[in-house]
Amino acid sequence: MHIVDVAEFYAPLGGGVKTYIDAKLAFAHQNGARVTVIAPGPEDRVEAREGGQVIYVKAPAIPVDTRYHVFWKAAPVHKLLDELKPDVVEASSPFRGAWIVANWESRAAKLAHKALFMHADPIAAHFQVWTQDWLHADTVDKASFWYWRYLSRTADRFGSVIVGSRWFGNRIQRHGNIASDLIPLGVDIDLFHPTKRDGELRRQMLAEFGLPPSARLLVGVGRHHHEKQWPVVFDAVGALRDEGVAMIQIGNGFANEKVHRSAAAAGNVKLLGQIGDRQQLARILASSDAMIHGSRAETFGLVASEGLASGIPLILPSEGGCTDAANPAWSELYEPGNSAAATDAIQRLLNRNPDQLRVAAIGARRTHITTPAQHFERLFSLYRNSTPPVLHPLPANMPEMGAVRAAA
Repeated sequence: MHIVDVAEFYAPLGGGVKTYIDAKLAFAHQNGARVTVIAPGPEDRVEAREGGQVIYVKAPAIPVDTRYHVFWKAAPVHKLLDELKPDVVEASSPFRGAWIVANWESRAAKLAHKALFMHADPIAAHFQVWTQDWLHADTVDKASFWYWRYLSRTADRFGSVIVGSRWFGNRIQRHGNIASDLIPLGVDIDLFHPTKRDGELRRQMLAEFGLPPSARLLVGVGRHHHEKQWPVVFDAVGALRDEGVAMIQIGNGFANEKVHRSAAAAGNVKLLGQIGDRQQLARILASSDAMIHGSRAETFGLVASEGLASGIPLILPSEGGCTDAANPAWSELYEPGNSAAATDAIQRLLNRNPDQLRVAAIGARRTHITTPAQHFERLFSLYRNSTPPVLHPLPANMPEMGAVRAAA
């Protein structure tokens, strides 16, 4: 099976999308499939990879984050698709890349299964965040009818639409009447594990705030972009600076200046920057007392699943893909964008029995966590059983796992 991923947000220095697609290439290499990534870049070039290849198409950079480029002309991508003749062509954003794939109409296109893998929610990530102080989120969704109409018409031209969280599947069903297949992304449960908890590391992190081991340590992970809502989170944590609560945050991005100002104003937040050592990241998560997140626009909610896999409870906004990892037994929710509500959620969680929360979170590893292998097995199985049918047989070492249909 040959899958071509028209990946609008794949870049050498990219974040979650790059990590995900690199894992897909590795899985393909191990399981008798092939993946070609077509991505916009600063120049035309081809990069050979185990499991396939990455083909960069020259395209303009995004001004606010020049790590990324955006597809412009459709013809070069259509030409590549005609030459590659894929069994499956996947668009991994709802923007220009999806439009280009939807409008690929050659003979090769009629023999390929087109899949739209929803990686982004621009209404929640941008418009709802920009207007949250004066417009209700539902009002913004209603005013964005033009986007939902575009998305619905685009999705109709794909054989399947895939989402990584139940929340997002319900959202596109509600606003665009779009049916989807739910295939949650996977977490490395060997890397993110409760046994990585390190009491000495926790003591050292709290000591940097001048706090004793009896204090409570929160952790947040994510890019410094406006949709992550770190100033809201820091404001909420800062309200508890005299109550033995501190927070560390891991990540960076183009909103660094604003995030740094907000952390300094809080007084009990320390920014660790990007941590490339995944083992160290896993130790920090497991050694914290709870994870807090701010984004209402997560389409996958993978970061919350990593926290849960690490055995720590969660404090999350009540909208977004992270809610798929939430349960009253190990989490507290709050109104997105509302720092006072977030402070209340922190207090509610920290007033609960920490041992019971930890036991519940550890137990959730068996019920709420999908592994990367399970994710790709389900995804590749869906493609092999798609229309038009993929002609290549399923490798013997890849068991069939039916995709879970998202609830309407």
